[in-house]
Amino acid sequence: MSSSSPAAPRTVAVNSETPYTIHIGPGLLSQGELLATHVRGRHVLLLSDSEVAPRYLAGVRQALLAQRPDLLVGELVLPAGEASKTLANFGAAITALAELGATRDACVMALGGGVPGDLAGFAAACWMRGVDCVQLPTSLLAMVDSSVGGKTAVDIPEGKNLVGAFHPPRAVIADTTALRTLPPRELRAGLAEVIKYGAIRDPLFFQWLQAERSALLAGDDTALAQAIARSCEHKADIVARDPLERGERALLNLGHTFGHAIETEQGYGAPGNDNLNHGEAVAVGMVLAARLSARLGMSDPADTQALQDLLEAYGLPVRIPAGLDPQALLSRMRLDKKNVAGRLRLVLWRGIGRAQVVADVDEALVLAELQ
Repeated sequence: MSSSSPAAPRTVAVNSETPYTIHIGPGLLSQGELLATHVRGRHVLLLSDSEVAPRYLAGVRQALLAQRPDLLVGELVLPAGEASKTLANFGAAITALAELGATRDACVMALGGGVPGDLAGFAAACWMRGVDCVQLPTSLLAMVDSSVGGKTAVDIPEGKNLVGAFHPPRAVIADTTALRTLPPRELRAGLAEVIKYGAIRDPLFFQWLQAERSALLAGDDTALAQAIARSCEHKADIVARDPLERGERALLNLGHTFGHAIETEQGYGAPGNDNLNHGEAVAVGMVLAARLSARLGMSDPADTQALQDLLEAYGLPVRIPAGLDPQALLSRMRLDKKNVAGRLRLVLWRGIGRAQVVADVDEALVLAELQ
């Protein structure tokens, strides 16, 4: 893998029961023909947040209407941040669809990061028992993870993503130009999910990420497009075989059980606070999962060190934030959706590129890592 080829638009096919295409490239949000291709009816709800909407919403609306002047386009802009991913804002999205008069062939377009994407997808899944959703991710994390695969949800105080539905998008349109305005912290958070793909199933990609660190952190268009495409290929491959996360798809959650516990216990990251955002929490969670794997004799501690070194090289945290109670984190982990019959079921690994789901993990060993 090299980053010397031009950043031409790429596509990744998701060959699941409801197939769709991921489009990756610069300037895609202004391509009205591409956007309108995925709108079957006359009603479109553009759902975005206060960070993204001022930059892109008017342009997307204009591009759509230039191609399809007959469209009725509604807008819902929520406050930016994970704290907006609530049942109340899900209700606001449903109300917006009702006020638009959205019919069964309507389309909800999610413009922004993972929060608008999850909320829009969940609202689309529920309105009239399911209308189309097109994901327009503008953060790296959303491009490589949350926009692909159809997992939609909102958070409740008891835990993250506990209320939701599987609802595959009609298309994913990832405009890499949007990454140029991404704050460095958000870019690094997305790179945590990119590193995850190397950690769970692709040692060569892991090595490429070690070599291309400077280009990726500098926001090099070609390197980023390559990283996004490779990540999406991995996710598409897994999702096609296990759309409802009954087996292999759980591997995509390396670090997430620990990470979600940290996010929930901190009260979710909001802009301006010091709480870990999703990608940062996953980075810490991956290191904890790797350390637990070594403690269980599944993997070589040298692999844990290599993962920790790579995450730190990308400016990501690798330790649990101070002041979090280990017992409280363990309680949060017990609510994880992967658990069966009240027993912890975690994604661990046998070294770089070899993740595996482990059932019935001893809570005492998990607690020892949390301490």
